[in-house]
Parts: sequence; C-alpha cells; structure tokens
Amino acid sequence: MCTKNLLYYSLYILYLISFVFALDLTKTQTTNPRVCIIGAGLAGLTSARYLKEEGIKFVVLESSRYVGGTWRYDPRVGYDENGLPLHTSMYMHLRTNLPKPTMELRGFPLPDDIPSFPSWKIYYNYIKNYTKHFDLEKHIKFLHKVVLVSRVNNIWKVKYQNVLTGEEFEDEFDFVIVGTGHFSKPNMPNIPGEEKFSGSIIHSHDYREPVRYKGRRVLVVGAGPSGMDIAIDVAYAAKTLVHSHHSKINFRPVFPKHYIRKPDVKEFNETGAIFNDGSYENLDDVIYCTGFEYYYPFLDESCGLNLTPRSVTPLYKYMVNIYQPTMMVMGLVIRACLVVALDAQSRYATAIIKGNFTLPTKEEMLQEWQKRADVIISKGRPISDIHFLAEKEDEYYAELTKESGIDRVPPVMFKIRVTDTEAKLENLYTYRDYNYTVIDNENFIRTLDNITKNNSGNSL
Repeated sequence: MCTKNLLYYSLYILYLISFVFALDLTKTQTTNPRVCIIGAGLAGLTSARYLKEEGIKFVVLESSRYVGGTWRYDPRVGYDENGLPLHTSMYMHLRTNLPKPTMELRGFPLPDDIPSFPSWKIYYNYIKNYTKHFDLEKHIKFLHKVVLVSRVNNIWKVKYQNVLTGEEFEDEFDFVIVGTGHFSKPNMPNIPGEEKFSGSIIHSHDYREPVRYKGRRVLVVGAGPSGMDIAIDVAYAAKTLVHSHHSKINFRPVFPKHYIRKPDVKEFNETGAIFNDGSYENLDDVIYCTGFEYYYPFLDESCGLNLTPRSVTPLYKYMVNIYQPTMMVMGLVIRACLVVALDAQSRYATAIIKGNFTLPTKEEMLQEWQKRADVIISKGRPISDIHFLAEKEDEYYAELTKESGIDRVPPVMFKIRVTDTEAKLENLYTYRDYNYTVIDNENFIRTLDNITKNNSGNSL
C-alpha cells in the first residue's frame, strides 16, 4: 500500500472512530440495564409496570410510605410525620376534571359502576389496586428520599437517604426516570402588602375543605383548573367569593350572586385588597391558586438540564434529557390527558431502555426542540409554554408510536378532551354530569339526562 493510500486509510479509520464516539452521545442501549425510578406516583408506577413486564431490573425510590403521589388525600398540611413536605394537593371534595376514559391506565380499566368524573378517593383506590394487580410494591423502597443525582464517568450515581434513620446510600444506574411530577412546590405570587394583611393567606396546595370559610369573605387568585374548581367549592360556604384573575378564557356559567369577578391584585392592606382597576374589597381570607414550580433539587449540573421554576429544558419529545438521554423526566406536559400521556411516556421510556429503537443524534434532538421553542418565542410567549401540548396532543402520541413502535394512543382520547373542554366553558357546574363512552379508537358518545350525543354533538 502506497504512502498516500495509507494516509487516506488512516484518516478514514479516524473518521469512523470519531463517528462511533459521536453516536455514543445518544446511544442508550445497555446490556442488562439497571434503572432508578424516582417517585411512586402515577409516573413511577406506570414506568415500573412496563419495565417489570420487560424483565428490566429497576428500583423505585419513594420518600413517603405511600404510593399515588399527589392523588393521596391527607387532611394535614405542611409536613408529614417524618418532617418531609406533604406532596399531596388533594382536597376533600375534589373530583377529576377529565372524564373516566381519559383517566384509565392501559390494560387496567376503571370499574363500570363508578361516576364519569370520580372523586379522589375512588381514583386513589384505583391507583392502589393498579399497584397490587401488577405486584409493584416489592420493587419500591418506601421512606427513601433521593438526595442527589449526578452523572459521573458515564453512569448515574444516585444518593438517597432513609428518612427514618438518616442512613445514606449511593447506587449506580444506567438509566434514571424522574417521576416526581410538578405539583408539590407552590408558586407564590408575592404581592405587595401581604405582610400587612391581617387575614389568612394559603396556596391551593394546602386547601382541604370549604367549611373553614363559612360566612367569610374569601379571595381566590387564579383561574386555572384548581382556581375555578376551588372558587366554586368555597363559594358554597363563603359569604362573599372574590375571584381575581386575568384569564382570557371565556367561561360562560352563571355564578352565584355573591361571586365577584376582579382583575389582578395590585396590593394588600390590613383588611383587604386593592385591584388593578382601583377597586377595593374587604377580605378575611386569601387562597392563591397560582400553580406550581418545577422543582428538582436533587438534580445537579452534571445532569445537563436547565432547571427554572417555570420550565425544564431541553427535552426531546417533552421528556428525554437531550444532553443526557439516559434520563427521562416524566409528566411535564400541560393541557393534555395527563394520565394517558404518562402511560404513553412510560411505554416510550421502556422502549428506549430495552433498545427497541435508537434516539436521534443530540444535534437532531436539539434541532427538534429549538424548532418548537422558536415558534413560542415568535409569538411573544414565555418559554414555559414549551411544555404545552394542547391542540398537538394527538399528534404527539402519533409521533411516539412512529418512532418507538409502542401501541398508539387512540385519537378518541384527544377528541374527548376537546369536547370536555367545551363543556367546561359552557357550564363549570354541570360539565361533570356528562358520561363518555368510547365506541372505537376514533369515536365516542356522551350522554346527559338520557340524551345521547355523538362526538360531533349531534343527537342520536
């Protein structure tokens, strides 16, 4: 072989080696992988179920002594018996705000005889039955809090602590699934004059029942799902219900006479609040329904994520850590059938871990993420909107299936959510009176007072 050809051959070998190393940046298939699942809520339980079915070794680390995460009602607020923050945001009268078909986990139907919009108690029992049916508890280390997750020498090191004894442990894993959700750290608005106000101020995270507000003048701040739900719940007991928000959503129900709509709060004083329109209301109590922060204090910089209270970036397909694709962050999608989305994400994550498909390169995943980010920025919207699915929900499920080969989430789920959203706009007091029945992957019927309608709203 001549010197020139030898040089070309050597350069070609070097190119191949560099190409292989580049591929390793997004290579996720590992022989006999070991997986750490953080949290035993719905994200953790569904992930555990599918990993178990594939014979993949895993452990679930859960800081409390319970499964179900935020779905478990606890009358206490603040901290539990072990001094840890209570993660649950359930309140006594809560019912799901999505109908039964969209709350089912794949292959484990909700009972036929339960209401179309079940209470937290019914749904929490369903979660416990799911855990028992798939024999998941033996894989869960209860009362073990994750302290630190770091990437060291191409492996995940997870440090965790026994919350009763304080003893610390550190194990190594090939994959990490973060399933702690984002409904546990309240987002507090910090409005001027709060310290002057003589009444009570709480976040919806600590709201439990309306009886404490009987005959009182209550301000509810925020018009998201919890804001609208809690405003209605409190209005049954309160003397006056003042509702402050800037939502552009056109809710059309007839609220009770003691319901007062207000713009954003400008400031508080000792006895009440001044609003942006200059009006004033005397108040006894304030409930902030202002959402939650993204909060993952156990993830260090080596994880490669940009963590802010409003967003987690960059994520491929709303879940895969682009810079460290052996980490998946579950359930961050907004305006979607969250239970359905979690189940699909858990199956997608399992397919990654099993090696059923290969993720795109880091550059390709970043390009896909940046394209979505650019659209949001061009509309003058905050980057937190990067987690919104909304009208793209069904398209998202189709993409997960096309790439990974998992079973397709039926389009009927998205159609039900769209119809349910319209029912909410029509009347927040009556939308839960509808019953939804799935006919096939594309169609459903809904019934109300013995009137049956198809998914176009036409009477049958």
